[in-house]
Amino acid sequence: SIILDVRKAKNIKAVFFLALHYCEANPELVQRMIDEGHIVANHGARHKCMPKQTIDGMVKEIMDLHNYVQEHFGYTMKYYRPASGEYSEQVFAVAQSLGYTTLQFSFSYYDYDVNNPPSDSSAFETMSSRLHNGAIYQLHTVVPGNANALGQFIDHLRAQSYEPSLFTP
Repeated sequence: SIILDVRKAKNIKAVFFLALHYCEANPELVQRMIDEGHIVANHGARHKCMPKQTIDGMVKEIMDLHNYVQEHFGYTMKYYRPASGEYSEQVFAVAQSLGYTTLQFSFSYYDYDVNNPPSDSSAFETMSSRLHNGAIYQLHTVVPGNANALGQFIDHLRAQSYEPSLFTP
């Protein structure tokens, strides 16, 4: 994966919020994330809108992925981000009751449409233009623009005296 290669070359760890289908389809990348010291985090098994779920549905959405990753990778996830950033106080409470810390993002953009992907330069410009101290970027990997712009963006961050780091509670 370009994103993992760039992060390894630049010595920067990330939090990867994964859904069940990604873990099932890419076990070698998930294992690489773990082996290289990244945080693998829970994004829900089926990427459902959590505020529309019953409490049992919320638990199932979180724990189906939690159990899969624990069983297949021997890794215990601790962080959760609801699909599409859609949340309620109840979603936070359920996640917390399951031992999760919920993390949201401060930057996101429409970068996940495989039929209309951002170009490398557009991805770089969009990421750079919204830079702020303490930023938590949500970047999707389903289109190449973000991955291709990542190395340049990291260099830009460092040139602006920012140093990317993992979230630490």
